[in-house]
Amino acid sequence: MCFIALLILSVLAPVPGRAASGQEDTTPTFKAGVSDVRVEVQVTDPSGEPIRGLVASDFIVTDEDRDQQILSCDQANERASIVLLMDVSGSMQTYLQSITHNAEQALHVLRPADRVAIMVFARTAETDQDFSDNLAETAREIPKAIVGHDVGYTTNINSAIVVAADLIERRADTMNNHAIDPGRRAILIITDNLAINHLLPDDVVIRELYRAETSLNAIVVGRAIRPGSQPGTGHDAEATPANVYHLAEETGGDVIHAESSEEAFRTMIERIRFRYTLAYHAPRAVPGSFRRIHVELSPDARRRFPTAVLRARTGYYAAT
Repeated sequence: MCFIALLILSVLAPVPGRAASGQEDTTPTFKAGVSDVRVEVQVTDPSGEPIRGLVASDFIVTDEDRDQQILSCDQANERASIVLLMDVSGSMQTYLQSITHNAEQALHVLRPADRVAIMVFARTAETDQDFSDNLAETAREIPKAIVGHDVGYTTNINSAIVVAADLIERRADTMNNHAIDPGRRAILIITDNLAINHLLPDDVVIRELYRAETSLNAIVVGRAIRPGSQPGTGHDAEATPANVYHLAEETGGDVIHAESSEEAFRTMIERIRFRYTLAYHAPRAVPGSFRRIHVELSPDARRRFPTAVLRARTGYYAAT
């Protein structure tokens, strides 16, 4: 993601969490200048398997419809900072126990420098574990987190995502009180996508995700309902159905539908881990203005991978 700050305030108070692992981090990470725009791009075949080995010349990036010179392209070396956000409302318990049963195997896809935080939510959201690079401990903590918090019974998906984005913005760039490059940042939510959002529409959530330079990714269980395009529900114009599909599309994330598949967790972690990070110099722009970006494969790369599926965020806010 880009090192870009949004001109909007955080709408939620800080969330406390446990300290991260004390392990020293010596793994080199991808670097970009503070005036560069960083864009994460997921490239998969139609089955969802990541396509590896692409280089900068295999991509075309436009910023406000103008081609940009790609300065760097990285897939495997950059750290991943992931918030695992689990819907622990009553209807989700069976699904969560099944999907996270093989948590250790799923997290095995990550590298030693990668870090995972755990959050749970229903009516409210709570941090169960702050960012930690002790992935074995994190895997053991996941089943405990599912049953270890009193967060109510109703489901507030959008507000929980904003809390997770706030955690990333405040905590992802530090370790042992030292500043670090958080690398690619992602929220992985496990939910049935059944909720009504009051006074917190998707566009506000998307701005918060952009501000935190974070993609929203989802494992959707149950009926996997995707809402229609209607702006409101019933007679309340300020209430909208939850739509993690839309949030994922706008921020360059992905969605997997899983009834009870234990493989869904590992598959999504793998897709997050093997995304590409592209960087280009930020064009001159009005501070705080929103700029549309578009990423596609070059003609040569498209000939080599004619069925490739690309996912990337759709824009950013210019630095102040």
